[in-house]
Amino acid sequence: MAAPQRDRSASSDGSARRESDRGEGRGRRDRNTDRRDRNGGRGNDDKYIERVVTINRVSKVVKGGRRFTFTALVVVGDGEGTVGVGYGKAKEVPAAIAKAVEAAKKEFFHVPMIRRTIPHLVQGEDAAGVVLLRPASPGTGVIAGGPVRAVLECAGVHDILSKSLGSSNAINIVHATVAALKQLEQPESVAVRRGLPLEEVAPQSLLRARAEGEAAKRAEAEKKEAEKAAEGVGA
Repeated sequence: MAAPQRDRSASSDGSARRESDRGEGRGRRDRNTDRRDRNGGRGNDDKYIERVVTINRVSKVVKGGRRFTFTALVVVGDGEGTVGVGYGKAKEVPAAIAKAVEAAKKEFFHVPMIRRTIPHLVQGEDAAGVVLLRPASPGTGVIAGGPVRAVLECAGVHDILSKSLGSSNAINIVHATVAALKQLEQPESVAVRRGLPLEEVAPQSLLRARAEGEAAKRAEAEKKEAEKAAEGVGA
């Protein structure tokens, strides 16, 4: 009668060891998952805005059959006047998007703005795509289609009117929008280029609106710094 009892105790000890091993294994898997999330995923502290405009599947016919790859067009910006467009290609969609994001960050450029709108009317072209951008008064919003809206929102433009006059191809429209934004100039640079006083280049209302916008931006930044300082004192 004693032998079966030893067997039961041995089996219970073995079960306990197996449970412990499984628990340790779960802990290892969780740690690996956390590490993978930190390295591969986007954290909450990432300051960039990403917009995927298009994802296309490309098929190549070879001797052994078909080979599929994916292309992605992505717009990346900080919402404060910096934006870039990138194009990526890979065998999987996430890899194509990641390549496009890295390519977009290498193409960053600054967009001049006055009170969250553009300083003047511009028109950009790329192949058959033509995009017209017009300044708008505060509260208008972003009046634009999908591809144009993605670029403008990532750039931080809040009030603008737009019109697509040419091709409906998303890639052409995005690049035409970028070409239009790169034509924007502040009144000072225009005055220097033309050799004219600033008052003759830009109306007083435009200069006053820009000064008010800069003052509001500084006040908002000071408020955020004060809130951070208060949180630090409270901690």
